[in-house]
Amino acid sequence: MIITYPAFSFLIATLAVWRLSHLLSQEDGPFDIVFRVRKRLGQGFFGSLLDCFYCLSVWLSIPAAFILCHNWGEGIVTWLAVSGAACLLFKITDRSSDDHA
Repeated sequence: MIITYPAFSFLIATLAVWRLSHLLSQEDGPFDIVFRVRKRLGQGFFGSLLDCFYCLSVWLSIPAAFILCHNWGEGIVTWLAVSGAACLLFKITDRSSDDHA
């Protein structure tokens, strides 16, 4: 029997959304694959989406909420909460705003 804990599932979903959003928006990826995809997409909708961690987290949180929830009301709240938690993690871990050299 598999026992699920909602808080643990939420944490795992948040970490997954943070990781994917960070990879796609901030990193070059293995063999510069993500960098080349971003460059190829240019400044269109998807290219701009890949330049913005916050935008990506909103979109990537949708499947996470769909997996975690059983009804629409719960899903919408979870969608926004997972994205918000991923954004908080990004703010905590973002080094580009540091003034230290």
